[in-house]
This record gives sequence, C-alpha cells and structure tokens, in this order.
Amino acid sequence: MRLSERGKPESVTSPADFMATFRNQASELGFIAVGVAPAIESSGFSQLARWIEAGYAGEMDYMANRLDAYKHPSGVLEGCRSVIAMAYPYDAAPTPPVASGAGRVARYAWQGVDYHDVIHPKLKRLVKSIRESFPGAAARGVVDTAPIMEREIAQLAGLGWQGKNTLLLNKQLGSYFFLACVLTDVDFPADTPHESSHCGTCTACLDACPTDAFPQAGVLDATRCISYLTIENRNEIAEDLRESIGDWAFGCDVCQEVCPWNRKPMRQYERESAPNQPLDALELRALFSLDEAEFRRRYRKTPLWRTRRRGVLRNAALVLGNQRDPASLPALRIGLTDEDALVRDASQWAIDQIQRNPLS
Repeated sequence: MRLSERGKPESVTSPADFMATFRNQASELGFIAVGVAPAIESSGFSQLARWIEAGYAGEMDYMANRLDAYKHPSGVLEGCRSVIAMAYPYDAAPTPPVASGAGRVARYAWQGVDYHDVIHPKLKRLVKSIRESFPGAAARGVVDTAPIMEREIAQLAGLGWQGKNTLLLNKQLGSYFFLACVLTDVDFPADTPHESSHCGTCTACLDACPTDAFPQAGVLDATRCISYLTIENRNEIAEDLRESIGDWAFGCDVCQEVCPWNRKPMRQYERESAPNQPLDALELRALFSLDEAEFRRRYRKTPLWRTRRRGVLRNAALVLGNQRDPASLPALRIGLTDEDALVRDASQWAIDQIQRNPLS
C-alpha cells in the first residue's frame, strides 16, 4: 500500500466520491442536512471571548476553561482539515396546553431520552466509515460537548445562518434541530458557505423573550435565559426572574415558537402522526414525593438528569408558584421539608405567591 506525503496509507476512494456516500449514510441515520466546512481559525473567537468576559456565560465555566480550544478545530482534533456539520431533527409540534400542576418542557426533551445517547452512536458509525475508507485517517464525532464553534462551522458548511436569537436557522428546516460535527484530518471538498441572513427587520424572537435575555440582536445573556436558568444554573434563580419563567419547568422554546422560519416545520409535523412524547409536559406535584433514588430510577436516562433532582424540584416549585393554584400547596409543603435548601427556598417562595394571590 502506498503512503501519502503525511506518511499515512493513501485513501481507496477520492474525498469527493466518499462525501456522496457519506451524505447518503448520514441521511439513512436520520440527519436532515449535511455540509462540509474547512477547518480554519474561528472568525467569531474574539466575540466569544468578549461574551464570556461580559459575564454572559454565567456558571458555564467550562467555556472559559477551554477558551483557547475554540480558536481552531485542531483544538479538538489535532491536524483537523475538515469539519462535517450535520443537523438532526427534534419535535416541531405546537406546544400542548399545560394544565394547572404541570410544567412545559423544551421540545428537544419531549422524547424522554438524552439526545447524546441517540446521536453519538450514529456519529461513531460515520467516523468508522471515514476510517475504513481512508486508512490511518483521524476522525472524531461531537455533539455540543466539545469546544468548537458549531453554529459558525454550520454556517460555513452552508447549513444556514445565525438568527437574532443566536440559533442556526434554515429556510426549509427552521431551527428545531441539533447540530453535530465530525472532525477529520481528511481534506474534503468544502461546501459553499451561507453568507446571507434572512431575518430582515423581524425582531419577533427578541420581543417575545419573557426575561429580556437579548441585550442586542445576536447576543444572548445566558444568565437571563430561561433555558440556562432552569437547566445549567445550579443555584437559586433570582427573584426578579422567577415570575417570568411562567410555566417553563425545563428549558424554553419561546424564541423558536415565534420565529417565522419555524412555521413550515410545524405545518409538516401536522401532516404526520404524532410520535410518543412522554415529556411533552411534566407533572410537577408528584415530583416532591420522589426521593433521590426514585428520581434517579425514573429520570437517569432522560434530559432531566442534567439538572438533577434539586434543580428539577426548584423549577417545579417556581412554576407552581406562578400558577397560584391552592391545590399545589400540599406538594409544596413537602418541599419545605426537603433536605436541600434550594428546594426549600423555592417551595417557600411558591407558597407565598399562592397565599398572597391565589388563583380564583
């Protein structure tokens, strides 16, 4: 077998021919968009550094701790020359009505499974294909766990543009999808970048945000974002933001729900049969009767596990307080006896809300 200039066995197929096969395989695995970007230095790195310095990352210290790695994909895979960006869809159905005692859950979690557990095996298969077709090649699949600029890379790969709510938008697909990447030292032909934005003068996402989490278009203050507050934040939620959380018990979809580019995916969904959605709403009152062991048994393999029991009960108490239904008081009084001060504090706040202004 002949060796390349880098001392690795030559590939058995051309990179261009392989990508046609790769796209078909990715489609069979459920990915709805695939694009290739060159591994180049991030144009948005300095903006990321300023964003972190401004305090907008909140408690997400892992970003600052690995900041230098965001400069170039080689910070994740040494010798990286290409990044294959892919979109994997999640539910785009209209949010079901939430009854008193229940909380809203972000769409990405509705299936009740950790999306990392779903996507990673698919990435492993794609990585294996690269290694088999290009013996000696390096490749690594990642989905939001590595220090790379996924949305910038996806835009370079032609998958869409970054909207004013900072999410990647696609004319046909909207924004209800995960981004995943395969990094490799194989030099694949790059796709045409998506140069233009199609948000125009629309500010629907900025105007609808319940907590005013966007200091300006394209900039998110995570410390005010409901998704951050109810998932990533491990401490108390500031009192001035608690009412604005409304019914959101885990994550938030408001800025996506109002986006005009998400109307088409929703129409497509309505033509299909509804899938099983065990977490499209969360029964909150029953959570207070679960000890740590039972919570682990029920939710260990679901997205809720990231927030752990204390975070989920904190969120549940705040939502019940916002709903102001006296029927929630017995559950909240259980929360007052919880061993975790975070749960006790949120439960007391909720009880005070209900007793001051009960729902009639």
